[in-house]
Amino acid sequence: MIVLKFGGTSVRNAEWINRVLDIAHAELPRSPLLVSSAMAGVTDDLLSMASSAAQGRGEDALQLLESMRQRHIQTCSELLDRHESATHSALEQLISDVRHLIQGISLVRECTPRTQDAVVSFGERLSTLLIAAGGEARGIQVRLFDSREFVRTDDQFTNATCLLEPTYRLIREGITPHPHTLLIAQGFIGATADGVTSTLGRGGSDFSATIFGAALQAEEVQIWTDVDGILTADPRIVSIARQVEVLSYPEAAELAFFGAKVVHPFTIQPAVERGIPVTVRNTGRPEQAGTRIQAASEVHGVRALATRKGITVITIHSSRMLNAYGFLSRIFAVFERYRISVDLVATSEVSVSMTVDNAVNLGPAIGELENYGSVQVETHQAILSLVGRNLWRDPSFVTRVFTSLADVPLRMISLGSSDINLSLVMSESSVDTAMRTLHGEFFE
Repeated sequence: MIVLKFGGTSVRNAEWINRVLDIAHAELPRSPLLVSSAMAGVTDDLLSMASSAAQGRGEDALQLLESMRQRHIQTCSELLDRHESATHSALEQLISDVRHLIQGISLVRECTPRTQDAVVSFGERLSTLLIAAGGEARGIQVRLFDSREFVRTDDQFTNATCLLEPTYRLIREGITPHPHTLLIAQGFIGATADGVTSTLGRGGSDFSATIFGAALQAEEVQIWTDVDGILTADPRIVSIARQVEVLSYPEAAELAFFGAKVVHPFTIQPAVERGIPVTVRNTGRPEQAGTRIQAASEVHGVRALATRKGITVITIHSSRMLNAYGFLSRIFAVFERYRISVDLVATSEVSVSMTVDNAVNLGPAIGELENYGSVQVETHQAILSLVGRNLWRDPSFVTRVFTSLADVPLRMISLGSSDINLSLVMSESSVDTAMRTLHGEFFE
């Protein structure tokens, strides 16, 4: 069987949903399970509704809800070529449920994370209802599932953690793929053990797809989006960035972590554990093969560049580090207490530098770090990463990188222990030029 995941831009309207159904129809012999996001912009609209209602602007929220309602009803009419239908009634019922939630938020002037998840879950429930109806109108055998019955999470609402073992068990017990039958489920949403609706956070739809794929031992997970695959650089910075045909799991994970937005950093983990290839493809250009992410790649050298801005560099200077043990563990314990993730680390005998991209709680953490030495904080930094296999086995690699960037002041340099990632820290104002320069050196 195969899992097909479609993002919001792929199901933005009736025309694009029909493209999705064209792709799904071609895969019917492979027993497809289709996982969909909400229509483009709908999740943001639902969040805006909840926020407006909590701030006492209930009328604004209801006006936005009406606009969303009209959009889905119009899509339904275009898909089914008629206005009155069972699907139309089901859509109206879901919209009515959202309206009641918004009115409740307006009354209490509060939207808890649990309530927010209940509100935003309707985006995926609406889109999959439309996709299922469109499939049936074409004569496709369709089964629509509710992902909340299968995806079990903890109760960290708005960013819940999937409990994989019970989730896999529920999926295997409740879903059986069949050739020539299109199974449909929602991405992004799940439920706690008590049946309370939860969401997996941004990027959760991709994660949902690989969860279903891992549970059902899929031969492939395809992530359909609005680009041809993973590119050698951000096309907004490098206009001639080219498509990468094949990446290994570690290479894709590094690119995702360091700024490539095509796949979410956690998306491929269930696939990695089960050895399932993940292919990134373009819904608008299905004839393109896309980028295949698999266990291993035989290609050596730089495969792609990625950047991440909004980085803060924290450096702690202390003579107490000299020939001391336990010093670094005490420093990192501070970051752990304040739930701050550290990305890159560089050390010397009397200093340690770290990069973080989460400014929440940074002030109090720095206050504690000052107990261990003088603290220097540099904001508006960026990470530029070169990702590929066996980078340092090419004697000319280092020379080419640093010769190309001779005029760019570098703040930190880090080579991952896996030997697939060289990361450079520099100011945000320099990183776009540096990416274009390195892309010219290695790809043009």
